Amino acid sequence: MTTHSRAILLVEDNEDDEKLTLMAFEKNGIANKVVVVRDGEEALEYLFGTEDKPQVIMMDLKLPKIGGLEVLKKIRENEKTKFLPVVVLTSSKEEQDIIQAYNLGTNAYVRKPVDFVHFIEAIKQLGLFWLILNEYPR
Repeated sequence: MTTHSRAILLVEDNEDDEKLTLMAFEKNGIANKVVVVRDGEEALEYLFGTEDKPQVIMMDLKLPKIGGLEVLKKIRENEKTKFLPVVVLTSSKEEQDIIQAYNLGTNAYVRKPVDFVHFIEAIKQLGLFWLILNEYPR
């Protein structure tokens, strides 16, 4: 899969989920640099502390320090980041989480598949769409 050179921001506090996601990127030929941050505070520091905007943000909801929904809210409130594609990548099946994420402006809500084969396919589809096909205002 050919991809753009801009980074993917992965906001994930679970080391196992991080490893699985990185492995899925590799298996699908997604060559973008991946910046990994472990909590909501680090995500906001990265987004607002650098001029480099990621191609896409893939973020868990259940994060230490600042939760994913609050991070999403701050991303959408800021002129610099309000159009960045944000994919919520979480294990939460809570209907309220889905509703809140969309109310706050997520572009997609993807439940992490437990099965690795399905997870690799989900990452392939996400990469194809968000890294190659999707265009958004910069």
